Amino acid sequence: MIRILKYGEVENREIFTRMAPKAHVEDAVADIIRQVREEGDAALYRFCETFDHVTLTALEVRPEEFEEAYAAVDADFIRILRKAADNIRRFHAAQVRQSFVVSGENGALLGQRIIPIEKAGLYVPGGTAAYPSTVLMDAIPAKLAGCGEIVMVTPPGRDGRVAAPILAAARIAGVDRVFKLGGAQAIAALAYGTESVPRVDKIVGPGNAYVAEAKRQVFGQVAIDMIAGPSEILVVADGGANPRHVAADLLSQAEHDKLASAVLVTDSQALAQAVQAELEVQLPLLEREEIARTSIENNGKIIVADTLDVVIDIANELAPEHLELCVDNPFDYLDQIRHAGSVFLGRSCPEPLGDYYAGPNHTLPTGGTARFSSPLSVDDFVKKSQFIYYPEDAFRAVARDVDTFARAEGLGAHGRSATIRLEDEP
Repeated sequence: MIRILKYGEVENREIFTRMAPKAHVEDAVADIIRQVREEGDAALYRFCETFDHVTLTALEVRPEEFEEAYAAVDADFIRILRKAADNIRRFHAAQVRQSFVVSGENGALLGQRIIPIEKAGLYVPGGTAAYPSTVLMDAIPAKLAGCGEIVMVTPPGRDGRVAAPILAAARIAGVDRVFKLGGAQAIAALAYGTESVPRVDKIVGPGNAYVAEAKRQVFGQVAIDMIAGPSEILVVADGGANPRHVAADLLSQAEHDKLASAVLVTDSQALAQAVQAELEVQLPLLEREEIARTSIENNGKIIVADTLDVVIDIANELAPEHLELCVDNPFDYLDQIRHAGSVFLGRSCPEPLGDYYAGPNHTLPTGGTARFSSPLSVDDFVKKSQFIYYPEDAFRAVARDVDTFARAEGLGAHGRSATIRLEDEP
């Protein structure tokens, strides 16, 4: 049963269960990466047999597999995937940046160019569940950014195939190539390249502890979006919230992973007790009851505070991945929220609406990193380059200022690079 605690009975930093990577994970991942670097495809095939329990004859999904998968998916679900993709595309299109040029004095031009990443690598989890939603959330911003090639990796099933809904989503989102790879070995393949898998410039997407650690270890060889931990939800609710709805929202994240954290913070003791009871009613109804119950009993909490102002302070300190404001007039509190991955406003806006359909991205910062990082966006798939142009007259007018600045830093050659141009006749 989930615990009910008075505010102050547990330190704020311990409200969410946030675990550091274990040493054995770090060592295991380092060894996997080493083997992929040294052996390429041979290591990948071996790891598929070891971890996915399947013997593959090819790593890449063939065109006919896409066609078969698309045909196998229920037509109504294809409609929903397309509608979700449209919503995601509409939201992320507003994030697209433009290059700019600024005019300086005497004809000088200064500018910034927005340049798409050439090759983007997408990791889509498999294992205990398939996530076509992650395909859409990762691929559509990359496509809008103008990436030259989008390469996706995802674990195969025991039949050696990728789940049909994942391939259907990849086709709808415009993924260029898909490989039957999961775990740390997939990250290593994207980072270093093998005979079959192209080396990419950036890797994005969530995964388990081994995937997260692999991303950590290859960072610098390639860029990454973030190091995501177990899923988190913080529900902020007042006494007017429906306990059945709040319990369902907590369980929507608890079923992800036994390490997930689902927490309610409220100013109502009555709501806390009602949600505690309702969780016990709903848990037995879940297909993933064992996972959800472990998460709720080990990591779940209900915190009762005196006022909603205190509740909002708790939310900002926790910087949750998902934050639901199940309160009257939620927009009154939105400006007070400084740290959260994604905010769900009102009693009719459950977190799964954002997971699948509304449009904002569901690849979000976890582990308190929402204090300084952001949801996945088009910005993750572009880089910026600057340029400077000074005509001769414009440069001669500032050359001695450049020289003075350089010499103040003790870098005479820098200054000489400027003043030597003054020695020539204009």
